[in-house]
Amino acid sequence: MPHETALDIELVSAYRDRGDPGAFTELVRRYREPVFRVAVSILGPHFAAEAEEVAQEVFIRVHHAIASFRGEAQFSSWVYRIAFNQAINVKQRARYRTPHLREDVLAASASNAPDPLRQFEEATQRKALMDCMEDLPEIYQAAVRLHYWMGAGVDEIAGLLGVAPGTVKSYLHRARGLLHEMLNERGMRNV
Repeated sequence: MPHETALDIELVSAYRDRGDPGAFTELVRRYREPVFRVAVSILGPHFAAEAEEVAQEVFIRVHHAIASFRGEAQFSSWVYRIAFNQAINVKQRARYRTPHLREDVLAASASNAPDPLRQFEEATQRKALMDCMEDLPEIYQAAVRLHYWMGAGVDEIAGLLGVAPGTVKSYLHRARGLLHEMLNERGMRNV
């Protein structure tokens, strides 16, 4: 993940003030992957294509709004906030919500595996966890996905979400607690 540097400030200035297309290309190169990670942390692991679209939209928005960037916040924080908001907007569209599968549909799925009952139980647990994840506040979802599914460390998550590392730890702690409670309410005590 890029850290705010004199180079970022120089690149922003070169593009904003002089219209240097190479400067914008370098900003995109430096921030494309972290912006994608923020987007996929909001949308979920099965929506990588949509996260790519979000990343593209973010840089279009940056291009149009860079004249208004005055440097009161770090460029990275500004870009990540745009990515976070854009991903939230995409997620709220009904076509990106995961479809609900009833238990009888899951049960009817044939399996050649040696232990189909165990596979069914694991699928049911995964589905319950995914459903509970969707009920968490967006910021908790992002922190959990970045940490547990994408392997990001606390400091990296802090940079991506624009919060202090202690806040990330708090988000993760609260999210785990809420997930535990929600799963218990669904009868999933050993998940």
